[in-house]
Amino acid sequence: MNIYEKYMQSALDLALKAKGKTSPNPAVGAVVVKNGKIVGRGYHRRSGLAHAEVIALEEAGPRAQDATLYVTLEPCTHFGKTPPCVHKIIASGVKEVILGMVDPNPKNNGKGIETLKKNKIKVKVGFLEDKLRRLNEVFIKYITRRMPFVTVKVGQSLDGRIAARSGDSKWITSDRARAYAHKLRREFDAVMVGVNTILRDNPRLNVPALDRNFVKIVVDSQLSTPQEANIFSKEASVIIVTLPAQPGQQTENRNILAKKAKILEVKEKAGQVNLRDMLKKLAHEEISNILVEGGGTLIGSLFDEGLVDRVMFFISPKIIGGKDAISSVMGRGVNRVERAVKLKDVKLKRIGGDFMVEGYVQRYY
Repeated sequence: MNIYEKYMQSALDLALKAKGKTSPNPAVGAVVVKNGKIVGRGYHRRSGLAHAEVIALEEAGPRAQDATLYVTLEPCTHFGKTPPCVHKIIASGVKEVILGMVDPNPKNNGKGIETLKKNKIKVKVGFLEDKLRRLNEVFIKYITRRMPFVTVKVGQSLDGRIAARSGDSKWITSDRARAYAHKLRREFDAVMVGVNTILRDNPRLNVPALDRNFVKIVVDSQLSTPQEANIFSKEASVIIVTLPAQPGQQTENRNILAKKAKILEVKEKAGQVNLRDMLKKLAHEEISNILVEGGGTLIGSLFDEGLVDRVMFFISPKIIGGKDAISSVMGRGVNRVERAVKLKDVKLKRIGGDFMVEGYVQRYY
């Protein structure tokens, strides 16, 4: 590891402290180095708060003069919820800026580098970029494609079932695996389920003591979510995704649900919610990172439409069997094995008596 990578790793370690907390912004870390010592540190803690560079430079104070600033992501030149960072950098007196990667945001994307160079500040780019792209994979997809990053989480038996033929599903995976999976929600903007999961399991989908906004999403084309469903707890807001009401079909249930949740109307596809349109509209709500927890119909449809980025399958060494048992992935599926969805960067982890298989859908990377 060279000197640039050494200090960039320090900046990356700072950025990791805010992983999953900065949405829809990226996780960014920065350090100010002078005479071989770090004299300023900072990381972006949450959207709307100061950026990493600003915090690091403020900590460095006068010591920033003729120092080197290491930042995991190119500084911004545009106004968002905070002013542009480049002005603070220029005014600080640093002589050189080392960047992990170029900002993928079309509003910036090289403009920060150009502005720094115009002001006689040396710039070097491209250190630990693979690690940084993985750190900000959610932001990269969200800002370049205006779509949320979609992770599918499943708890299933060894033979791929999430419930017996009777509908009973408690419990397939162990307490330890379920607790682990429950904690995962803290890393996401929203958790999503299909209405059948609400009708069958009536989950709360809560995330205790979370100090930021969290959204629970129900995909419900017929707007059949019960008014008394557990999902309407006060811990988080709820979005119900449905089809537009037809003339003369404004039901009492729709009116009552509209008082409990945001009703998000999307385009129709084959009589169901158009999932691609749904994701685009959720992105407009600044939801960049979604955890899909079921059921098999919704998950299968997301795979059919090519909308899944990452999977986390919790597999219990149990065999449920039965052709009428509920599968974890339904939908149309593929007609030839060679067309099956393939994963890359696959990891296997043992959690209690269960196993978790995690990987990324190949065709998106």
